[in-house]
Amino acid sequence: MATAQSTRTTSITVEVDDMTYTDVVEPRMLLVQYLRERLGKTGTLVGCDTTNCGACTVHLDGQSVKSCTMFAVQADGHAVTTIEGLAQGGELHPMQKAFHEKHALQCGFCTPGMIMQSIDLIKEHPDPDEHTVRDGLEGNLCRCTGYQNIVAAVQEAARTTRESAVSTTEEGAA
Repeated sequence: MATAQSTRTTSITVEVDDMTYTDVVEPRMLLVQYLRERLGKTGTLVGCDTTNCGACTVHLDGQSVKSCTMFAVQADGHAVTTIEGLAQGGELHPMQKAFHEKHALQCGFCTPGMIMQSIDLIKEHPDPDEHTVRDGLEGNLCRCTGYQNIVAAVQEAARTTRESAVSTTEEGAA
C-alpha cells in the first residue's frame, strides 16, 4: 500500500529585479526553477544543471552566482538581478549594448549568463586585458563564437563604464 508523502514547504521573501516576492517553495527548489517557473524570468537559462556552462548566472546582492546550484530558500532575504532586470528606463545596460554592438553572440543561448558574469568581472577589473576577461569568464561556455567578440564586448563595456564614471564625477565637481 502506497503512503502519501507530505511535502515540506518554506516561505521566502526575495527581491527580484527590484520587485519583492513572497512565496512558499519546497526547500529543494533551485533558484533557476523559481525564477523561470514561478516568476517567468525565462532569460535565466538552464544549460547543464552542474555549474559548468554558466547560462543560469544571475546576481545575488550584486555578485554573480550560478542559479542552477543554489536553492531558492538560500535567496530568502536577498536581492536577485536577472538579465531582464538590467535595462533601466528602456535603456540597455552598457554590457548589453556592447554585446549587441560587438556582435558577441550567435545562437544567444549563453548570452544572458555571459552578460551577467561580465558585469561582475568589470566591477572587480575595471580595465581588463584579454587574459583577464578570458579568465573571468572561464565558468561560462559559448559553443558558437570563439570568444573574440565576447572579449571585445566586455572591454568596450568596461571602457564605457569608466568614461561614464569619470563624466559623472566631473559633473558632480562642477
